[in-house]
Amino acid sequence: MNGELTVGERLVRGNPGEQIFAFAAKIYPICRSITGDGVRKTLRAIRSHIDLDIHEVPTGTEVFDWVVPPEWNVREAYIRDQRGRKIVDFADSNLHVMSYSIPVHRWISLAELKQHVYTLPDQPDLTPYRTSYYAENWAFCMPHRLLESLSDRRYEVVIDSDLSSGSLSYGEYLHKGETDEEFLLSAHICHPSLANDNCSGVALLTHLAKCMAGLRTRYSYRFLFAPGTIGAITWLARNEDQVKHIKHGLVVSMVGDGGGPTYKKSRRGDAEIDRVLAHILRHCGLKPTILDFSPYGYDERQYCSPGFNLPVGLFQRSQFGQIPQYHTSADNLDLIAPDHLAKSYRIIAETIDILENDIVYRNTNPKCEPQLGRRGLYGAIGGDKDAAGANMAMLWILNLSDGRNSLFDIAERADLPFALVRKTAQLLHRNGLLARCDDEKPSTT
Repeated sequence: MNGELTVGERLVRGNPGEQIFAFAAKIYPICRSITGDGVRKTLRAIRSHIDLDIHEVPTGTEVFDWVVPPEWNVREAYIRDQRGRKIVDFADSNLHVMSYSIPVHRWISLAELKQHVYTLPDQPDLTPYRTSYYAENWAFCMPHRLLESLSDRRYEVVIDSDLSSGSLSYGEYLHKGETDEEFLLSAHICHPSLANDNCSGVALLTHLAKCMAGLRTRYSYRFLFAPGTIGAITWLARNEDQVKHIKHGLVVSMVGDGGGPTYKKSRRGDAEIDRVLAHILRHCGLKPTILDFSPYGYDERQYCSPGFNLPVGLFQRSQFGQIPQYHTSADNLDLIAPDHLAKSYRIIAETIDILENDIVYRNTNPKCEPQLGRRGLYGAIGGDKDAAGANMAMLWILNLSDGRNSLFDIAERADLPFALVRKTAQLLHRNGLLARCDDEKPSTT
């Protein structure tokens, strides 16, 4: 497709890491939660790059066993001492207020204040990220060292927020392919100023969707930007008749740091997306971790719930909860880097490339090996360092191209990178040694 370049090759042109980082930095300061104006502001920023449909689902809407909660917005929040000095201020960091805090304006003692403050004693200079979505409460978050420095006096606490009937917002972009079969790409947009979790995922998928516009693809690609848990549940409840089209899926989060990469398999465990990601990570040159599915994590647990059991995995760099910066103020723009974002982006682009180009060929000269030397095919790919791998790829392709094995099947069996197998197959095809079968791979059932 698309001339000589494949879809995956077209997606990685330019300098994706710098562009992804720039957009992550743009949305980083926004105060987001599972509902509210911060979510809408983020969605409008995404819509400045792609033709995003923004959906509003009213408070009180039943979505399976859940109900869309009241909308939460906060305008101002601080703790002030008796001298008028602000101890913490929402204007300095939106992490200072626990998400979904109810409004409060009181003077209280230090002892009572401590009942409404979250800190990290083991990381005394960091501010934690905390939420209370479904229980009415209020709290501040601050460094533990700051809390310990406070004297036993009275403090003014102000949280100018409201919980009212409104709506839950999510965004959706569909890139139409040649078929109705879909690849779902999902990122949560409910976290406030946390760069890796998940400004990085939102920015990466925005860039991917922007680069995909105008490309001819086999699959249709659905990009979903929704609040974690309740957003995915809401989307599924509103699209039960559409999920049958989803053939592959990835939840994308924490893709900007230098760890991993990490892939968590779908509930099925052997879905094509599971095989493809495992293959790519084996050959990525980093130190990957492949995890089996568990019903704890991000929105893959909603897509993989037994009533849907969709082939959706989770792609990250460092695994959630396993790095010291997780859900703290240390998850800032210093944690993510253009190079790491670019590598994550290329891994996802390579995933798309495999799925788009997994062709089935038939060997046109199946009785014994064809004489490759007289056709000038030995060493015909790349430099000397690539010759041995290319020669082995030729032998594997010719042996396994019986009209049943796809190029990805061959790459897996030969333990060779898919890109090398695809490139070699194209060479054999040009020399008349392979014939392309129908686009549809044969059933394995």
